[in-house]
Amino acid sequence: MRELDCRGQPCPAPIIALGRHLREVAVGEEIAVAADDPAARHDVPAWCRMREQEFLGERRAEDGVPVYLVRRLS
Repeated sequence: MRELDCRGQPCPAPIIALGRHLREVAVGEEIAVAADDPAARHDVPAWCRMREQEFLGERRAEDGVPVYLVRRLS
């Protein structure tokens, strides 16, 4: 799984990184976005809906930062 470290990056940087790097993973694979910007909690699922990708949920990194999981569908 590819993981993007977007800690310390304000909105919309985590979403821009997700869009830029999504094509680096194969269809059916997952990509994770570690982002401490509070807006990412809403932005990542919304981006997935708009781009027809699957939002798999959220977990926490060892340092407590939220990590948002996305599966590439197309």
